[in-house]
Amino acid sequence: MKILLKKPYVFWLILIFILYLILNVIFSGFYNTIQSIFIYYKTIEWFKLGFSILLTLIIGVLVSINAVSFYIKYKERKNLKKCKEAGVLGGVGTVGGLITGVCPLCVTGLIPLILSLFGISFSFAVLPFGGIEIQILIAIILSISLWMMWRK
Repeated sequence: MKILLKKPYVFWLILIFILYLILNVIFSGFYNTIQSIFIYYKTIEWFKLGFSILLTLIIGVLVSINAVSFYIKYKERKNLKKCKEAGVLGGVGTVGGLITGVCPLCVTGLIPLILSLFGISFSFAVLPFGGIEIQILIAIILSISLWMMWRK
């Protein structure tokens, strides 16, 4: 893991993290929600919003570490089959992070957009914790992917 902090890889980590956050904000429509936060600040559950944003940042860090780790391990092994399982989990975690968005309760996200094409109404607000459980599951999936990639 120390190799990730060396010069070319640390720049890739930062670039992928920023790119992931930008895509997440754009896909989820969080840029519209930011304007509403100032208007409805008294009705917002600040703990849930803060925890959701923290989880989004954690997922972004895990996505960038997964992407750079996959590249490093692929380069070391020169064999895609050995990296395949961890890469699939990393890809699932990345897509899952983009699906939930920044704040699963207050933004659109990709799943509701896709389901709306078929006339199905869906929101993560119907889940017991408002979609935060999905973000925790995604962080666990990305952590397992990292563990699989770096085990010996």
